[in-house]
Amino acid sequence: MKGKNLVLCAANAYEQKYYFNQQFNGIPESIREELRILCVLFTQEVGGVFAIAFEEDGSIVLETNADDDDITYDEVSSGLLVGEVRRRRQELFESLQIYYKVFVLREDVSQYLS
Repeated sequence: MKGKNLVLCAANAYEQKYYFNQQFNGIPESIREELRILCVLFTQEVGGVFAIAFEEDGSIVLETNADDDDITYDEVSSGLLVGEVRRRRQELFESLQIYYKVFVLREDVSQYLS
């Protein structure tokens, strides 16, 4: 995972663990649960480690990787699944970007209201 990105949440198939960054406890519980389900299901399907992170500008990054010796991890399938998740959850990710820009970067909220 890239060092400059701020991880929102992640799941690890090897350790069967889920992580949520407590810095984002202001996100509603229903959204946090949706993120947990998304991450865990992703790793159950393709294995490895999956993370949802913010770039410095607030853009959402979906990252996946695996141990070098993991012969069950399929990079092609994981890449396709990342694309599918990005398309299906586009509205969720756009909302999370606005949350990050307003509450972390302290940008003016009025520019996001229409």
